[in-house]
Amino acid sequence: MESAFYERSGQDTYVATAATAGPWSPDAQHGGPPSALAAKAIEEHEPDGRQRLARVTIDILRPVPVGKVVIRTRTVRPGRRVTLVEALMEAGGQEVLHARGWRIERSAEIVPVVPDGDPPPPLPGSSAALPTQIFTPDQEGYLASIEWRFLAAGLSQRGAPGRAAWTRPRIPLLAGEDTAPMSRALLVADSGSGVGAVLPSSRYLFINVDLSVILARDPVGEWLLLESSTTVGSDGTGLAATRLSDPAGAFGRGLQTLLISPRQHPGQASSGNAG
Repeated sequence: MESAFYERSGQDTYVATAATAGPWSPDAQHGGPPSALAAKAIEEHEPDGRQRLARVTIDILRPVPVGKVVIRTRTVRPGRRVTLVEALMEAGGQEVLHARGWRIERSAEIVPVVPDGDPPPPLPGSSAALPTQIFTPDQEGYLASIEWRFLAAGLSQRGAPGRAAWTRPRIPLLAGEDTAPMSRALLVADSGSGVGAVLPSSRYLFINVDLSVILARDPVGEWLLLESSTTVGSDGTGLAATRLSDPAGAFGRGLQTLLISPRQHPGQASSGNAG
């Protein structure tokens, strides 16, 4: 197993290890690691200790290759109470991912806590249910670099079928460096569409083109729970919604827009891909 998802290779430059590879191609990164890396760049750009990174929106322009990436950041909207920061990720001279993050001022006064639904189910000693088909026993890359504990009980978010899994990275985002709360959430939140998959991955591709994560508070502890549900329209567009929790309770939500397409069968003409 790799020692981290990325290695530093100079200022604003990183090299993705094989641990970032997603389930659709060994040459393309899973959406979680590059999203987490972009959030790290947003956190580190002109930091303000009075603010916390509360919302990040990721747009995946094309498959992010497993290799060298460069991140450029800029402040879009500076402010004392709110700041908007943008990060652009490039690979091979092409922009592959855009990220924007809102940093929100921490309140100096006590704010009443309004919880998000019921407390999360406890962490099982081991997976209590079979995972969705995408999590195969011989998984490699990103899926093997995260520990998954699926829950036996199904769930329903506003009537939509769903599933749940506790998750914990086996390796850090960057060796020898702490992973900030938003990066920790993004690293696994992009798997919501896989955890809550409703179509067999042997017959369908379901690729997210974006990811939005909003954190009402920062997560605590190493285990994060994904409670995910997916809805699919007849035109092949899907929506994956994920409630994010730690052992103390729910702390945020994630949303993904999905491109859903039947897989190509032998002899069938190719219709291309999301790139």
